[in-house]
Amino acid sequence: MGIVEILLIAIGLAMDAFAVSLAAGASRQAGGTGAAFRLSFHFGLFQFIMPVIGWYAGIGVAGTIAAYDHWVAFGLLALVGIRMIVSGTDSRKNSHSRDPSRGLTLLVLSVATSIDALAVGLSLAMIRVNIWYPSIVIGLVTACLSIVGLRLGGRLGVRFGKRMEIAGGGLLVLIGMRILLAHIL
Repeated sequence: MGIVEILLIAIGLAMDAFAVSLAAGASRQAGGTGAAFRLSFHFGLFQFIMPVIGWYAGIGVAGTIAAYDHWVAFGLLALVGIRMIVSGTDSRKNSHSRDPSRGLTLLVLSVATSIDALAVGLSLAMIRVNIWYPSIVIGLVTACLSIVGLRLGGRLGVRFGKRMEIAGGGLLVLIGMRILLAHIL
C-alpha cells in the first residue's frame, strides 16, 4: 500500500474528528490554544491506537480467511464509509453543553471519532499491510485536521462539517472498491 492510499485513508478517517472539531469551533465552546491541543492530541492519539488494535485482532483471523480477505476489507471500508455518509446526511445537529475538549466529553468524542479506524486496522490486517506506518500517518493527519477544523469552525459553521463527513465516507468506499478491484483483476 502506497503513501497515496494511506493518506486517502487517513483523510477519510479524520473527517469525523474534523467535523467534531469544526462543530466545536463553530459553537465557540472550545476556544484557545489549550482546547486546540487537547482535541488534536486526543483525536490523533485515538486514531493512531485504534487501527493497531484492529490490526492485531485481524492478524489472528487473517490466515483463516485469506481467500476472502479482499472482500472483508472492501466490506468493512464500505460499511464504515456508508455509515459516515449516512451520519453526514443526518439533519440533527450535534451539540455539547460544555467544553468538548475537556474531561469525559473529550474521552467519549475521541473514542467515537476513532471507532472507524478500528475497522480499518482490521481491514489492513486482512490485506497484510504493516500497521505502524499507516497508523502514524492516520494519527498525524487526524491531529492536523482537528486543529484546522477547530480554527475554521468559527468561520465555516457546522453545516460544512457534515459535507466533509460525507466526503470522508465516500473516500473510504472508493478505497475499499480499489482494494477489491486490485485483487479481482
